[in-house]
Amino acid sequence: MASGSDRNPIIIGGLPSQVPDFDPEETQEWLDSLDAAVDERGRERARYLMLRLIERAREKRVAVPEMRSTDYVNTIATKDEPFFPGNEEIERKVLNATRWNAAVMVSRAQRPGIGVGGHIATFASSASLYDVGFNHFFRGKDAGDGGDQIFFQGHASPGIYARAFLLDRLNEHHLDAFRQEKSKAPYGLSSYPHPRLMPDFWEFPTVSMGLGPLGAIYQARMNRYMEARGIADTSASHVWAYLGDGEMDEPESLGQLSIAAREGLDNLTFVVNCNLQRLDGPVRGNGKVMQELESQFRGAGWNVIKLVWDRSWDPLLAQDRDGVLVNKLNTTPDGQFQTYATETGAYIRQHFFGDDQRLRAMVEGMTDDQILHLGRGGHDHRKIYAAYAAAKAHKGQPTVILAQTVKGWTLGPNFEGRNATHQMKKLTVEDLKRFRDRLHLPIADKELESGLPPYYHPGRDSEEIQYMHDRRKALDGYVPTRVVRAKPLPQPDEKLYAAAKKGSGQQSIATTMAFVRVLKDLMRDKEIGKRFVLIAPDEYRTFGMDAFFPSAKIYNPLGQQYESVDRDLLLAYKESPTGQMLHDGISEAGCTASLIAAGSAYATHGEPLIPVYVFYSMFGFQRTGDQFWQMADQLSRGFVLGATAGRTTLTGEGLQHADGHSQLLASTNPACVSYDPAYGYEIAHIVRDGLRRMYGETVDGQPGEDVFYYLTVYNEPIQHPAEPADVDAEGILKGIYHLRSGEKGAIPAQILASGVAVPWALEAQRILADEWNVKADVWSATSWNELRRDAVEVEEHNLLHPEEEQRVPYVTRKLANAQGPFVAVSDWMRAVPDQIARWVPGRYQSLGADGFGFADTRGAARRFFNIDAQSIVLGVLTELAQEGKVDRSALKQAIDRYQLLDATAADPGAAGGDA
Repeated sequence: MASGSDRNPIIIGGLPSQVPDFDPEETQEWLDSLDAAVDERGRERARYLMLRLIERAREKRVAVPEMRSTDYVNTIATKDEPFFPGNEEIERKVLNATRWNAAVMVSRAQRPGIGVGGHIATFASSASLYDVGFNHFFRGKDAGDGGDQIFFQGHASPGIYARAFLLDRLNEHHLDAFRQEKSKAPYGLSSYPHPRLMPDFWEFPTVSMGLGPLGAIYQARMNRYMEARGIADTSASHVWAYLGDGEMDEPESLGQLSIAAREGLDNLTFVVNCNLQRLDGPVRGNGKVMQELESQFRGAGWNVIKLVWDRSWDPLLAQDRDGVLVNKLNTTPDGQFQTYATETGAYIRQHFFGDDQRLRAMVEGMTDDQILHLGRGGHDHRKIYAAYAAAKAHKGQPTVILAQTVKGWTLGPNFEGRNATHQMKKLTVEDLKRFRDRLHLPIADKELESGLPPYYHPGRDSEEIQYMHDRRKALDGYVPTRVVRAKPLPQPDEKLYAAAKKGSGQQSIATTMAFVRVLKDLMRDKEIGKRFVLIAPDEYRTFGMDAFFPSAKIYNPLGQQYESVDRDLLLAYKESPTGQMLHDGISEAGCTASLIAAGSAYATHGEPLIPVYVFYSMFGFQRTGDQFWQMADQLSRGFVLGATAGRTTLTGEGLQHADGHSQLLASTNPACVSYDPAYGYEIAHIVRDGLRRMYGETVDGQPGEDVFYYLTVYNEPIQHPAEPADVDAEGILKGIYHLRSGEKGAIPAQILASGVAVPWALEAQRILADEWNVKADVWSATSWNELRRDAVEVEEHNLLHPEEEQRVPYVTRKLANAQGPFVAVSDWMRAVPDQIARWVPGRYQSLGADGFGFADTRGAARRFFNIDAQSIVLGVLTELAQEGKVDRSALKQAIDRYQLLDATAADPGAAGGDA
């Protein structure tokens, strides 16, 4: 055999080839031993010996590369399984009743005249996985802390309701109101976990695929963050996330695994229900999804526990001296295992065991029925308990449990393992009878043959129900339960807003910096300062927030174990285990997940946090809009800052950074209170109101409203005026207030502007007066969205209450005495200010930046979109011409005078893109 020096060096799994061999003779002895094992005992035996050597090496703390994939068998050997402390017979009865009620609830929801659907098969496959958790692991909130945080797989919700029914948390009226939330109120049950719809029951919304795993990771991290900062004792809380193997194809499911491993989140366990099926077919028909996921999680630094087979396989695996059975399990693709789940024992005997004499011998003494019932590990309570116990005991890494199951398990041959199972929602009478027999339930045939199938409850005094209550009592209460224990926060002293209200004097600053200054003052407040959680995706310096580095510091559980390259600078990068700032890297999805976890801490842990998430506005609602809906659904609160907003203020960056529409996207989210402020004093009023609404005491004594605030702020420096003595604070918060009256001119008009467009409107006001005899008033429209929301609510009330005095929208009342026409302008697409068009009392035209953004000077971009001051002048003159108040010849004169068709003729405007 060639020596190592005669062969080309090979690197396997990171083993270094450059290390010199100081004892070639000893090396050769080891190699000869391996060769002899292969020659005399075969490759499988040699492989086994190698695996044992690796295992022993790890026991001796010898650094060897991690194997990315292991055999297709259980990670925990039978001999290593712990004692199972439960009463398996009673637990099986409980689970059977739960299975029945979950399926019947969905089937009854499909009755004629209702037909609202539901999903049966997902819970059928994962029922045992949940049951072991409920009986032995999931901690409730009765101990006064946050308990465990459990992210239930969305499609399994019928099973969670069914269990709550057995515990008298829900009744038959609730189950019959599944997916009928309004027509069967107050009993209606939401389709999936929706805290907004069931705020005393569900904690986490999960059915938007991929957001459950992402949210769970950042919830576990938030738990550690809160403990490190001394805000809450979360040491006993464990985060469980129940996921589907098909769901793991979503980028969000796997995209943030590294942060969980990097920060050692051993308070986190993923349970992936590997039923091998997506919604319409196999997940990996030609492959093995469990092996694939094992490699991905191991590669990301997670502890992986595979739960593949139930105890019926243990005797067969114990006989597998040659490894032929393990090899067969390793090489059989998922699509074939799915087929085995639908076939007979004779088929499995022939096609799985039949092609090797050694395999055939293993099952000679087994009947076809016994072979048929060789089960999957995700249905075995003892195996599941062992996996969960190992996950809880593991330290230093997050754990994923990959549990193999059968989709539609116990539902009968028409459901189990079928490709169409996910869409099947109704059980026939024959299906029900088979299902009942499989579960050994005392339900008579006549109850199934006449009308709707009945729910089953063994009786409040039965041993099964008493057992369930006892287990939940031992585990500190019922799950899922959402509890709000937080008290309203004291509101900051008015003095903390004084600086913003004074304006910027001769200094020009952007509204981003104006907000940062308000935030900096608020963080000095002794009562609430420590509750602010700053979040940004690797852009703190861009937003002018590096000033927080020395004082607030960046959270890192390991601290800063290096000398920062900018350590000699006043604003040096500082990391700390107790840092207040979350620096989640270039990941808007990760930042938004942190935002959601922090914003719901008032309920999860009874301690309010005030997250402030600052990001490039283009990459907020557009990129992570689904998460903002998740935030709304989870009743999270906080401040969201779309910085570098507008389509023309960051034009050097080009199209992908030019946000002209996030305000429109924000308007679609009912929980989002959005503003587009122009000045620092407006920001001060908005932030003050946000703290009051979200964290102050409400009329009913509750700690705040379930909303979040979105402010779009800009990177264009302007001079901020001091707050007027007679400032219209109500108008700022409602969405519009009178900013400046026209001083010269005879022809009245009105200009409505928001955000960075307000200075353009004021310049247009001057030009109109000096050159066109037009006296235009300027209004600051701080929120087009809030104005529309108010108007829609008014119209809805008037529609349903025609006998009452008809209400008038705020914007209509506000503008009632203003002499039009009205011209609206913003750095957004026209659809944003167009939201209020129908309620403006007069001729109305909007100017906006419709179309794609591009890279150029601010002035050229605004001239191109016809939203600069001179274009506003033309817009006002056009509307006045339509009313016959100016001659139409003035329009051509204005176009020629200001060269409005030539983008190069515009003043380039302020340069730079600083915050």
